[in-house]
Amino acid sequence: MAPTLRQATEADLDALVGYEIVIAQVSFGADAVVDPEVHRGKLAKGLTRDAEGMIVAVDGDDAVIGWMWLAVNTNFLTEDRYINFRSLAVDPGPDSEAVGEALLAYGLDFARAKGAGEIVGKVYMGNQGMRVLYRKFDFEPVHLTLRRKIEP
Repeated sequence: MAPTLRQATEADLDALVGYEIVIAQVSFGADAVVDPEVHRGKLAKGLTRDAEGMIVAVDGDDAVIGWMWLAVNTNFLTEDRYINFRSLAVDPGPDSEAVGEALLAYGLDFARAKGAGEIVGKVYMGNQGMRVLYRKFDFEPVHLTLRRKIEP
């Protein structure tokens, strides 16, 4: 069954904080910021700045089962509009793929409606599920970030 998608509200913040902490843990491991208040502050600010791009997937009981955050940006050199894919996360389970696909399809429609020429997003190399989802929707890798930790 396809999820219902709607704009996120302040009432969804607890669920969104949970998703953001999981995203941080997947992306940054032991270096992840896991303080709920840090994420709550970031998300509350987002609800005032990017509200129309903060979308939740909900089940029949209006429980949040997935979430996506899109920010509309303008390239300061070319003045072209683009969408920054800030977050996407879904609950694990048998419908997780369908929920992720519904959110990403919504994101593409959102970008078109905003007159954006492209959507950009980052994904941790080890996040195979998100990499597969991006690829399924014809996203292509453009940059590779390399890191080497050193002793001070």
